[in-house]
Amino acid sequence: MANGHLWLATYVFSFISIQREGIGSIKRKKFVAMALVLMIIGVGILWELGLNKAPEENADVILTERLTASRSASDIFVVRNTSGNDGGVGELINLMGNKGLLFYKSPKLSKNKGPTGLIAGDDVIIVKVNSQWDERGGTNTDLLKALLESIVNHPDGFTGEIIVADNGQAQYGSSGTGGSLDWSRNNAEDQSQSVLKVVGMFSGSYKLSTYLWDTITRKQVYEYDKNDMEDGYVVNSTVNPRTGIMVSYPKFRTKFGTYVSFKLGVYDPQMHIYNSGRLKVINIPVLKSHSTYGVTACVKNYMGVLSDRLTRELGARSHNTVGKGGMGTEMVETRFPILNILDAIWVNAVPGAGPRASYNSATRVNVIAASIDPIALDYWATKYILVQIARSKGYSGTSSMDPDNTDPASFGNWLRLSMQEIRRSGYQATTDEAQMNIHVTALTQR
Repeated sequence: MANGHLWLATYVFSFISIQREGIGSIKRKKFVAMALVLMIIGVGILWELGLNKAPEENADVILTERLTASRSASDIFVVRNTSGNDGGVGELINLMGNKGLLFYKSPKLSKNKGPTGLIAGDDVIIVKVNSQWDERGGTNTDLLKALLESIVNHPDGFTGEIIVADNGQAQYGSSGTGGSLDWSRNNAEDQSQSVLKVVGMFSGSYKLSTYLWDTITRKQVYEYDKNDMEDGYVVNSTVNPRTGIMVSYPKFRTKFGTYVSFKLGVYDPQMHIYNSGRLKVINIPVLKSHSTYGVTACVKNYMGVLSDRLTRELGARSHNTVGKGGMGTEMVETRFPILNILDAIWVNAVPGAGPRASYNSATRVNVIAASIDPIALDYWATKYILVQIARSKGYSGTSSMDPDNTDPASFGNWLRLSMQEIRRSGYQATTDEAQMNIHVTALTQR
C-alpha cells in the first residue's frame, strides 16, 4: 500500500496537477494516453510487488499431550511456537532428553548425552531433506540450519561429517527437471536462504557438504566391495513380492573424500571394509498433502532416497509402489533413520494440492515434531495438523489425507502396509494412538 501510494503521489497526482494548471502545448488526448500508460505500468509494479497474491495464512492447531501406560509405546516429541530460526530445535532436544531419548552419544552421562545417545562426535550423518519443490514445498532451511548447529555443537566436540542430500529424481519438481539444493525461493524467513547457502555457513569450520543425488540417479553401479568406486545407484534387481518395489540406494564419494554406501555404511578403501555403525540418517521432511498418495511426510520422503528413473527403466518403477507399502520396504532394506524430524512450520493442508506448496497455498503452524517411529509421527501429524487445518477451513476431500481412512490406495491404507514392512524387520511402528506417547512443549518467544 505504501509503495502504491508513493507511485500515485509521484506520477498520477502530479499529472492531474499539471492538467489543472494548464497543460500548455500538450493536447488533452495525448495527456490522457500518457496517464493511461503510467497507470498500466503502475498496475504492473503492484502486481510484481505481490499485491495480486493471497496472503499466507496462519492457523492455531490444538495439540494435546497424552501418555499411555504401554511400555512399548512410540514417543512423539512436539514443539509449538517455533519458526525454525529460533531455539525450537534446542527445545526439541531438551524435551527428548527429559523423556529419556538422548540426542548426543557420549561415554559420559549428562544433560542430553550418554552411551545410548543418537549421534556420536565422529559420526558421518546424512541429513535427508525434501528439495524437489521450491517455496514451501521443501524442508524449512531455518530448521535445517538449527539442526546442523545442534549437531556440530556436540558437547564432546564434533569431528565427523554431515552430508545434506536428496534425490528429486531429475524429473518433475518446480523446474520440471527434478530437485535443487539452491532454489531462489525457499522455505525460510529469508526466502533466498537455500540449502546450499546454509551448508556454506559452516565452511572451513566443519566437514559439511551437499549431494544432489539427481546427478547420479540414472547411473547404475555396484558396491565398493565389488571393485566399483564410481558414484551412482545400486539396484536390487529382485522385486519385493509383497510391495513390488525394486530397492535401490545411492553410493557416493563426499566432498571430503569419504566413501558412503547408503545401505552398507562408510567404506574404507584401504582395509576394504564397511563401518555401518558410523553412518546415521536423520530424516527431515516437510508435512504437506499429495495429489496421488494423500500425504507426504516421513515415510514418503524416502522417495528421495531411491532411483525412480533406473527402476522405471528396469520395469518396476518405485513411485508406483508407494500405495503398496514400498517406502516401508525401502526404509528397512537400506538404512532406517535414527530420527525423523517433521517440519510443520508451514504446511500445505489443501487436499490433493501437493506436493507443490507455494507461498500462497501454505498455512503457518509453527510446529516441529520428532520420533524414532516414522509411522506414528506421520499418523499423528496428519490427523492433528493437516486434517485439523483442512477441516477448519472447510476444504473438501479431507478423506484423502485421513489416516483412519483405510480404503484401498488411501493414505491410511498404504501407511499401514508400510508399517507392516517396518515391523517385519523388527522396528517399532504403530498407527494405534493407545500405543503413542505425545509430549508437547511450547517455545517461549522472547
